Amino acid sequence: AARAAAEAPEPEPEPAPAPAASARAASAPHAASHAPSRPEGQHPLASPAVRRRAWDLGITLQYVPGTGPAGRITHGDLDAWLARDRNATSNRTTGTLYASQDQETEVPVIGLRRKIAQKMQESKRRIPHFTYVEEIDVTELESLRARLNALHGAERGKLTLLPFLARAMVLALREFPQINARYDDDAGVVTQYGAVHLGVAAQTPSGLMVPVLHHAETLDLWSCAAEVARLAEAARQGKAARDELSGSTITLTSLGALGGIVSTPVINHPEVAIVGVNRVVERPVFQEGRVVARKLMNLSSSFDHRVVDGMHAAEFIQCIRRYLECPALLFVE
Repeated sequence: AARAAAEAPEPEPEPAPAPAASARAASAPHAASHAPSRPEGQHPLASPAVRRRAWDLGITLQYVPGTGPAGRITHGDLDAWLARDRNATSNRTTGTLYASQDQETEVPVIGLRRKIAQKMQESKRRIPHFTYVEEIDVTELESLRARLNALHGAERGKLTLLPFLARAMVLALREFPQINARYDDDAGVVTQYGAVHLGVAAQTPSGLMVPVLHHAETLDLWSCAAEVARLAEAARQGKAARDELSGSTITLTSLGALGGIVSTPVINHPEVAIVGVNRVVERPVFQEGRVVARKLMNLSSSFDHRVVDGMHAAEFIQCIRRYLECPALLFVE
């Protein structure tokens, strides 16, 4: 009996629980198809050139099987890995995988969007644009705006920068009437206007539209702000009347906080100029030998070089700059 017991096969040990590293690997994305090809902690063997290429391709070498001597990973192994799964890319920091998206959606350009596209194409085809960019210190203007809003905002409404810009443009155009104009290039006639019919570009669900602030020269700051808000809302809701979307003589465009540093706005044909507003940023500036914080904003404006000389365009923007940097001048005749 003792001999039989000694000769009996020993029972097989129960499987050991999987180590934590294996559990972590199994929980990683695509673990079933991309389990590590070597145990946790084992350093993948590869030449510096292979490692650099794997880094550029976003491949985690821990997952790549090596077919070279001693399991070394070769360039061929990288090629095989890419061919094996071209729908996944490896994050080079964490090793997680992200599926690429290959969907393609065709969106017909029809209706209002098509008309906008045609108008933009016509503008760029007909008009030789040139853009002039200037930096404006709006520290004093922003201080004035804050004080006016604190004093009158509750009963008159809050003021944005746009009414001040509109007023500065109205005053500057008195000195440069050739910029408040429309050019009929088929007839070869430039028509200059005394009235400032200010187009204000507005983004709507249907695309870019330009409601018009007719006779902007007659509006004070709050009347201008209220009319801009009314027209923008009507355009967004598709309720703007035809005459509210036509007849502009110059356009003002702004993306607000998304205004960026510099832009190259497209002129609203057949006008000859458009003033673009970039975002306000606070930066350190040297002033009388001291470094001070100032609020700065760029104006990026485009002009039709056929009828507006570069010098006159620059002088026009410098005139606007004087009004904005010394906002008291906006209210002095």
